[in-house]
Amino acid sequence: MLHHRAFTISAFWTLALLYLGSVVHATESSLACPDWPTCFGTMMPEMTGGVFWEHLHRLVAGGLVLMFGLSTWLAKTATPDQPWIFRACLAGLGLLVIQSIFGGLTVIYRLPDLISTTHLGLAFLFLALVTVLASVTGSPTKFESPLGEAAGRITILASAGAALIFVQSLIGGLVRHMDAGMACPDVPLCLGEFVPPLVNSMITLHFTHRLIGILAALMIIGLSLWIIRVSAPKPLRLLGLLAAALVVTQVGLGFVSVVTSLAVIPVSFHTLIAAGLLATLVRLATLAQLSPRPISSTSGIRVG
Repeated sequence: MLHHRAFTISAFWTLALLYLGSVVHATESSLACPDWPTCFGTMMPEMTGGVFWEHLHRLVAGGLVLMFGLSTWLAKTATPDQPWIFRACLAGLGLLVIQSIFGGLTVIYRLPDLISTTHLGLAFLFLALVTVLASVTGSPTKFESPLGEAAGRITILASAGAALIFVQSLIGGLVRHMDAGMACPDVPLCLGEFVPPLVNSMITLHFTHRLIGILAALMIIGLSLWIIRVSAPKPLRLLGLLAAALVVTQVGLGFVSVVTSLAVIPVSFHTLIAAGLLATLVRLATLAQLSPRPISSTSGIRVG
């Protein structure tokens, strides 16, 4: 199933691209190439200093477009009976093109907050889409028994969790691009208080990011425990446990990022774990939706 493998590679490629994008910002390399789409007027600049990270990010982004283009072609030939997959691929290609344009605008207009955050948000949307495609085109997941009503609930809760992580990531992008990462220089308190004086937009934004992070952690850990309690099939239990582990790691990385005054490694992994968490929840929701349902005892035609 070459198209499934291509989608899976595209998903991991997107995770690597998101990580590189975070490294670019954390190392203050976003404007190391002052022009776009070239870098100092060439496609092959000297790969040193900030240029290395910024241009590598561009090259990896270009590679993702080619990889997903191949995925689209493979899917079109392999799934003629599922035309929605090809349409989803075209939407994905559109997202990549628009995201590339926004990437160029961030350079041309010197990192405006909203454009830079939109660039990040489009990457997360594409990751969610390619995760769905990788999940639905793989070999059918084997379940020990039908899920019943729990399947719909898992799908809804995991989707809600993914949506919350997406919103949280957008707020995190604003925190990053508005240089509000150290608006609360202490953890777990903020300016020495549980609820700091919200006297400016940077403190308010940073504190909101923390609050939603705690809410997301509680929700996802609760979902994981509930999946175990209802004895969901092993693949779903593992995804639930992975989501819980990732969200705990994410909260920890948020703390470390503040303690280390936004050091490159924890800040960059903070973005990567957020993306991984989104992909995990999307896959959990998709597999639950695809799970077999029990056959109703009342189904069939009554004779006589």
